[in-house]
Amino acid sequence: MRSYKIPYAVMNYAKLREEGYYYVDKSRYIAELEKYQVPVFLRPRRFGKSLFCTMLDYYYDLNEADRFESLFGDTWIGQHPTGRQNSYMVLHLDFSIVSVRENLNELERAFDAVILPKIRGFAEVTYKEFFTDFKADSLSSSDLLSNILTYISLNDLPPIYLIIDEYDNFTNQLITSFKDNLYSELTTGDSFLRTFFKVIKEGVKAQGIAGTFITGVLPITMDDLTSGFNIAQMVTLQPGLVNMLGFTYEETETYLQAIFDGYGFDKALLPEVRQIIRNNYDGYRFLPNANPIYNSTILTYFLSDFTINNGTIPDELIDENLRTDLGWIRRLTLGEERAKEMLHQLVYEGTLGYTREMMKSKFTREQFFQKEFYPISLFYLGMTTLADNFDMILPNNTMRTIFVDYYNTLNDLRGTADKYIGFFKQFTKDHSIETLFEGYYRVYLGQFPAQSFDKMNENFIRNTFYELCNRYLSSEYLFALEQNYPSGRADWEITGRPGTSYHKNKQIVEFKYFPSKEAKRILALEAPHTEDVDQVRRYAADAKEIFPEFHIRRFVIYVTANKGYRIWEV
Repeated sequence: MRSYKIPYAVMNYAKLREEGYYYVDKSRYIAELEKYQVPVFLRPRRFGKSLFCTMLDYYYDLNEADRFESLFGDTWIGQHPTGRQNSYMVLHLDFSIVSVRENLNELERAFDAVILPKIRGFAEVTYKEFFTDFKADSLSSSDLLSNILTYISLNDLPPIYLIIDEYDNFTNQLITSFKDNLYSELTTGDSFLRTFFKVIKEGVKAQGIAGTFITGVLPITMDDLTSGFNIAQMVTLQPGLVNMLGFTYEETETYLQAIFDGYGFDKALLPEVRQIIRNNYDGYRFLPNANPIYNSTILTYFLSDFTINNGTIPDELIDENLRTDLGWIRRLTLGEERAKEMLHQLVYEGTLGYTREMMKSKFTREQFFQKEFYPISLFYLGMTTLADNFDMILPNNTMRTIFVDYYNTLNDLRGTADKYIGFFKQFTKDHSIETLFEGYYRVYLGQFPAQSFDKMNENFIRNTFYELCNRYLSSEYLFALEQNYPSGRADWEITGRPGTSYHKNKQIVEFKYFPSKEAKRILALEAPHTEDVDQVRRYAADAKEIFPEFHIRRFVIYVTANKGYRIWEV
C-alpha cells in the first residue's frame, strides 16, 4: 500500500516525480508536439500548463541526461523516447511574472527586469561551459537573445529548446485594466515585444532554436503579433492534443482508486466522491465530439484537502483561485448592461450560440469585445465549454455557482444573510424541501417585479435555488444540478455530507415552470402529471442502484410564475 502525496500547487516535474507525488502520465504528448515546429497551446487558468512546461524542460535539457531514467523511465515517453531527449539547451521563460506599467518604456523595463536575468543566467550559469568567452552584457532581452543565437550558430553549439509559459499574461492584464492604447503600442510597430518575437522567428529560421512550446490563455495577443511572428502554429484545437491538459475519466478513476487504496479510505465512500467530483470539476470539452475532461488543478485541490483531512469531503468545493474576477465580465462586455444581458442568457437558458468558423479562426482584440465573440472569449477563459457544434454551456456546477453569483451581484439580488438564515436553520431540523423552497420563493423570487416572471423558466429556478442553498448549507449538505443517471438528468438534488446526521439521505426534485396564465389550473391539481412522477421515480431507482444504503425521497415541484407553487412528494 502506497500513500501518494497529492501535487496541489506543485509545478515542478522533478519535484513531483522524486518526492512521491501522484503523477498522471501526460508524457506521450511530447511525441505529438514534435510534429509541430512552433506550437502554441492555449488553455484556461488552472489547467496545469506550468507543470507540463517543466516536464518538457527536463525531457529536452542536455544537463538532465543523467536523470532521464529516474524522471521518465516508467513513463510513456521513457519507454518510447523520440530521439530528441536531453539534446538541447533549454531556455524556459515565464511571462506571468511581468508586471503591468503605465507606459511602453516602463513596461519594457518591467519585461527586461524579469526576462533579461533569465537569459543572462542561461549563458552565464546554466550552460556556461558552452559560453566561455561570451559577453552577456546586452541591455535588452531581445539583443541578448539575438547575440546568444548568433554565438550558437558561429560556434556550432547545441541548439535551444524555447519554452514560454503564459505568453499573454501581462498583455491580458493590460486589457482588463483598460490600458487599450498601451496594448496597441505593445503589439504594433517596433515595440520591444514584437522585436523579441522577431528574434525568436529568426532563431527558428536559422536553426539556433530547434524547438519551442508556447502556452497562454487567449489567442488575441498572438494574433495581434502575427505579422512579426507568422510562424506560430495554433494547436489548441488539434484532436491529437485535446486531452493533453486536464484529466480524462479513465485517468481520474485510476487516480481515485490509487488514493483510496494508498490511504486506506473506506471504499463505500467512493461512489459519493465520484459523484461529487463529476458534478463540480468535470464537463470541459475542447472539441465538440471530444469526451469531457476534468479540470486537473481543481480536482487536485479537492483530493489534497480530502487526503489531508483523512477522507473528509472538503467544506469548500470551489477553489477560489478558479473565480475569474467579475471585472473580466464587465470588461469583456464593455459595460454593466451588456454583462447583465450575457449573464441573463447563461442563467436563464444555460447556453450561448457560436459557430465552428469563429472557433477555428484566430481573432483580434477588437473582435474579443464584439458581442458575437462572447462565447468564444468565455470558452478560452474556461468559463464555458462546448456542448456541440452550435452551443456553449457552463461545464459544471462550480461554474453554475460562480455565474449565478455574478448574476445576483450585478443585479443586486444576493441579499443579506439575515433574510435567509431563518428558513435554512429550520431545514437543518426538519429536512423539509417545503421549508427550503418556501423561503426561496418568498425571499429570493420575492425581489422580482411581476413582469420578470414572464421571462423566467425552469432553468432559472433550478440555477438560482441551487446557488442559494449551496451558499448557506454547503457545510452539511451536497447539492447537484442535472445529476447524470442512466435514465437521464435529475433536475436538483440534496444529499447529506458524510459524517453528518443526514448522511445517506438524498432528496431528488423534478421542477416544472408554468406561466401565470396557467396558475389556476396548475394550483388546482391534486397530483402531478404522470410523466413527471415516472421521471423522478426513474432517477431515484438509478440513485438506489448506486447508493443502495441511501434513503431516497422524490419530489415534483410546479412553479406558476408569481402566483404560487405546488410540491408533491412521490
